[in-house]
Amino acid sequence: MEHGFPEATREDWLRLVEAVLKGAPYDKRLVTRTRDGFTLDALPPRRSDAAPIAGRAPGARWRVISRIEDPDPVAANAQALEDLEGGSDGIALIFASAPSARGFGLPETAEAISRALDAVMLDLATLRVEVGKFQGRNIALALAALAEKQGLPPTTLDIRFGLDPIGDFAALGAAPIEWEALSARLGQTVTTLRSRAYRAPMVRADGRIHHAAGATDVQELAAVLATALAYLRALEGAGLDLVDAARSIEVAITADVAQFATMAKLRALRLLWARALEACGVTEPPPLAIHAETAWRSLTRRDAHVNLLRSTLAAFAGGVGGADSLTVLPFSEALGLPDGFARRLARNTQFVLMEESNLHRVTDPAAGAGAVEEHTDKLSEAAWELFRAIERKGGMVEALASGMWQAMIEQARIARMKDIATRRAPITGTSEFPLLGEAKTAVLAPAAAPPPGPPPEGALLCEPLQPHRLAEPFEQLRDAAERAPTPPQVFLANLGDHAAFAARAGFARNLFGAGGILAPMNSGFATIEDAVVAFRASNARLVCLCSSDEFYGGHATDAVAALRQAGAHAVWLAGKPEAAPEGGVDGFIFAGCDALAVITSAHRHLGLNSL
Repeated sequence: MEHGFPEATREDWLRLVEAVLKGAPYDKRLVTRTRDGFTLDALPPRRSDAAPIAGRAPGARWRVISRIEDPDPVAANAQALEDLEGGSDGIALIFASAPSARGFGLPETAEAISRALDAVMLDLATLRVEVGKFQGRNIALALAALAEKQGLPPTTLDIRFGLDPIGDFAALGAAPIEWEALSARLGQTVTTLRSRAYRAPMVRADGRIHHAAGATDVQELAAVLATALAYLRALEGAGLDLVDAARSIEVAITADVAQFATMAKLRALRLLWARALEACGVTEPPPLAIHAETAWRSLTRRDAHVNLLRSTLAAFAGGVGGADSLTVLPFSEALGLPDGFARRLARNTQFVLMEESNLHRVTDPAAGAGAVEEHTDKLSEAAWELFRAIERKGGMVEALASGMWQAMIEQARIARMKDIATRRAPITGTSEFPLLGEAKTAVLAPAAAPPPGPPPEGALLCEPLQPHRLAEPFEQLRDAAERAPTPPQVFLANLGDHAAFAARAGFARNLFGAGGILAPMNSGFATIEDAVVAFRASNARLVCLCSSDEFYGGHATDAVAALRQAGAHAVWLAGKPEAAPEGGVDGFIFAGCDALAVITSAHRHLGLNSL
């Protein structure tokens, strides 16, 4: 007892919860099942052994890293200088071959590197490299040559070269040589750089590739761990002791909009890496360098300013979860090349979290919080078991080459997209509360789909991991609607008094709006005949019947027949099927229905092409 108050036990809390639930099952209300199959209790038993997980130095800020992705080296240089002068601790040079370039990025030439880094004080800023298609070695050596030309001692530089051949293989779908030779070349590159006194982590195990393709948290953790272990073996084979090899590896991980899940994921990552090193015989594992980046797959093109909220939440979770450095994707990233305003907001989001909210000052603030501790533990155990399954398969490279890994991620992606379609996982501004007629968001250059290339060729092949965003299916429907010569619309046949139709009419308007279909609201109609007259005057071809179950029971069939006779191509009913089993409608809309299927059907009736 402290300050005269008895300590509350879990049983005390459960009694209070039971009073609120009023007989509802606890397991259905306060126990959730994750996409990885384990359950989380909202009131888990308190752990007496909880302690902060060692990571970023106590009270230390995480480093703010800004992306430099303009294809023009001169413009990229201006971006870099602006970001650094604006307070960023470092920059990430995105090259055109990188999976994260998405149609932009610098050319992979020494001239482009030199121009992009002109007047950048490399001894004062972190420099991260993102490159793909097995160009990492060339870029690393070019950067080392540039530093030598400028007379910069490597011991003063924090250059993260980002060597990631397994990530290149996963993204490209091919490797030029077998893994044994590729592994040896990685070791040679690292030893070459170390011989020149570079000591910052230069090999990267990148989870973002897997996350963007649809991986769950457990899958992303297991992929990162399996990749990092493959690199550890490669560096040990090149002559490094395990501690130096471990210090040469960093991890890039995704910070997503699920706050507690992201916090737990970063905490679990440190535990998993320490466990793996201990299994390798390292008694005092060095801390893992973790770079977090906000989630590409969670960005939307529609109502893009909502991405500011998503990124703030993800950055909060990444910073509090213990990331050493963090990149916030600009809110317009999915639309194209972000302008200076979007880039500045991406920087300043982190400054507000640290300089105004002081989030960095507490070491692992989630330590001891039962829900986060339980989530961390279960993520760790599930990821460890999946990691062992990958190892039994022969490692990450073999898991990719065999197709096992792609099949697992695809299964997770399909399950997630089902929840997106039914809006059990709503996307604000896209699948829920769409902002029709929104102003366009400015970008320096619009996003463009990369031209199809030849089939990947190489000594080692796999099905490449393809990135996707969750909002894409709804965005395609919105795009198709906006290409129509006249704005498509659905007529709301609101019948009865306001209380009978208001909630369902609002729901229908929101649902059809997610596909770019206008649903003008009206004050309702006293009779079916009045609704038919209004429908004929509306020039709409689609109808959604909105009223009460009581009305449906006696009048739905007559209303649908009258509207069809008046020219309706399709009629939906706002309500569940049992409300009007004999209504003769084309479909039903209700909470949990497949909204994507409903809208796609409406587009088909309107002759719209969403491709």
